[in-house]
Amino acid sequence: MSQFYSMSVMLQNGETLALSSLRDKVVLVANVASQCGFTPQYTGLQKLYEQYKDQGLVVLGFPCNQFGSQEPGSDEQIRQFCNLNFGVTFPLTRKTEVNGDGTHPVFAWLKKEKPGLLGIQSIKWNFTKFLVGRNGDVLQRYAPTVKPQDIEQDIKDALK
Repeated sequence: MSQFYSMSVMLQNGETLALSSLRDKVVLVANVASQCGFTPQYTGLQKLYEQYKDQGLVVLGFPCNQFGSQEPGSDEQIRQFCNLNFGVTFPLTRKTEVNGDGTHPVFAWLKKEKPGLLGIQSIKWNFTKFLVGRNGDVLQRYAPTVKPQDIEQDIKDALK
């Protein structure tokens, strides 16, 4: 069994999401921020979620304030911003650290499974994305510059 399924995350509404409940789903994990040059990617993430959720895709956003303080708001402010500006309906976690001593276990595991360029186990910026397959293995890691629509084929392949 994949270690992915042994973890859980705290959602913005205060509920705990056991990742074991996502078994047999394809999960697109992204660290997100509201005041980033990549913030418009929320539109693409939401579109992918709407288009493929009935086939088993879950998009999971992890708001993070570790890059240029681009996610300064409270969890409630983040939720309202994402809903109002991008119609986000996919799950968002509480604010999360993706690097350093406070790294969330999900990101510690993702970085170990799919290190970045030159094997670096850190997240470089907001909107780094990981695609987790139905078996809980990390299929791919995408740089922040990779737009959600550019990974649609990988998602389709993973959903097959």
